[in-house]
Amino acid sequence: MIIPFWILLTPLYNREDPALFGMPFFYWFQFVGIAIGVACTTLVYLGTRNKPATAPPSEPADVDDLDGGNAR
Repeated sequence: MIIPFWILLTPLYNREDPALFGMPFFYWFQFVGIAIGVACTTLVYLGTRNKPATAPPSEPADVDDLDGGNAR
């Protein structure tokens, strides 16, 4: 998921040339960045949607076990 963060490097695309269909590089590069971000998010979702969530290593403590004021 770190790949979409390359769009935050503004000096990388803060220019007008090369233009694509009359659109300056600054704008169409951002559109490409959005498409890459969506593709990365989709790949991560598809890769992890069938994996079960991990259970905690042990059952959570009972409230009576947490109460330190009662001597048994």
